[in-house]
Amino acid sequence: MFHQLRVLFRQIMNDGSDDGAVDTPALHLAIASLLCEVANADHSRDPNEETAKVHLLMKLLETDDLQARALLHEAQIQSEQSVSVYEFTSKLRSLSAEDRYRLIEAMWQVAFADGILDPLEEAVIRQVAELIYVDHATFIKAKLSAQAGASE
Repeated sequence: MFHQLRVLFRQIMNDGSDDGAVDTPALHLAIASLLCEVANADHSRDPNEETAKVHLLMKLLETDDLQARALLHEAQIQSEQSVSVYEFTSKLRSLSAEDRYRLIEAMWQVAFADGILDPLEEAVIRQVAELIYVDHATFIKAKLSAQAGASE
C-alpha cells in the first residue's frame, strides 16, 4: 500500500544533488512529528493513539517496532518544541498526490484511534492537508476511509 512512498524516500536518499531535496531521515521525522501533532492536539495522551502511531509508522516507513518507537520519541520532542506544523509540512510537499493522501489518512487514523474525534485534531489535519496541497474532497475521502476502518 505504501510502496510508492517508500520508493520516493529511497529516490530522495540516493539523490546526490543539492537542489533542496530532503533526506530520508528528515522525511521520516516529519511524518512521525505530524502523527504526534495530531495525537497531542487534544492535550491528552491515549494508549490507543500511541499504539496507532507506532503501527502506522511501521507500515508507512517499513520499519520495525523498535525503530518506530525511537523515531516517535524524537518526533515527540520535535513536536513539543515546534511553533507550527509548517516546519514539518514543507519537507513533504514533493510527495506524490497518492502519498500525501496516505499521510492524511494516517493522521485521521491516529485521531480516530481513541474513539473520539476532537475538533482540535481535525483542525491540525485540515491545516496539514492545506499546507501539503491536499484538496478538500481528498481530505474528506481520507477522513471517511479512516473512520470506516476505526469502526470495524
